[in-house]
Amino acid sequence: MEELLEKLKIKPNNMDLYNRAFIHSSYAYEHDMIPDYERLEFLGDAVLELVISDYLYKNQDLDEGQMTRMRAAYVCENALYEYALSLNFNEYVKLGHGEERSGGKFRKTILADIFEAFLGAVYLDQGLHKVKEVVNGVIIPTIESENEYFFKDYKTMLQELVQIDQRTVTYELVKESGPPHNKTFKVVVMVDGINFGEGMAKSKKQAEQNAALAALKKQAK
Repeated sequence: MEELLEKLKIKPNNMDLYNRAFIHSSYAYEHDMIPDYERLEFLGDAVLELVISDYLYKNQDLDEGQMTRMRAAYVCENALYEYALSLNFNEYVKLGHGEERSGGKFRKTILADIFEAFLGAVYLDQGLHKVKEVVNGVIIPTIESENEYFFKDYKTMLQELVQIDQRTVTYELVKESGPPHNKTFKVVVMVDGINFGEGMAKSKKQAEQNAALAALKKQAK
């Protein structure tokens, strides 16, 4: 945790807030119902929406509807999951035994929630200005890069693309590596039996998404 806070240039006043931001309800249940991250998540969700809204209003020449759609794209569950992974939040999350065995450290809903909870902790401990600093470092570069593929459901996009020619898409798991609690999966996406792309990730679903993205980028060239 200290490494994470140092990376974000946060000098905590109340370390308990940051620890709580990573406590899942399954872990809290197994440890005498200590506070979990859900209340911090509620707060962080609102703070994140405010910070992104403020940025879009001041930096993008868009109407209300356009700003609403753009904000939704960059605070959706897929986006929050990517932000959390970029900061290695999976290394800090505390889960109950069952949740951890079932791959909870890489579950999209959990990591997305924790990202919001973490921002809630930063807000309470450091104030809105520090939340803006974190967002400016983690989220704003993504908005300014205007990456059209980021956070989208690549599998659905690829399926829609190949359906035009009535082609068939399948995903094949070709390799698993690493210990049971920290596996890496390699998947290839086949279109009418031809390898169109490969993807690797810590979950099969994300590896499939990465393979679909590789295929989409190849088609765009």
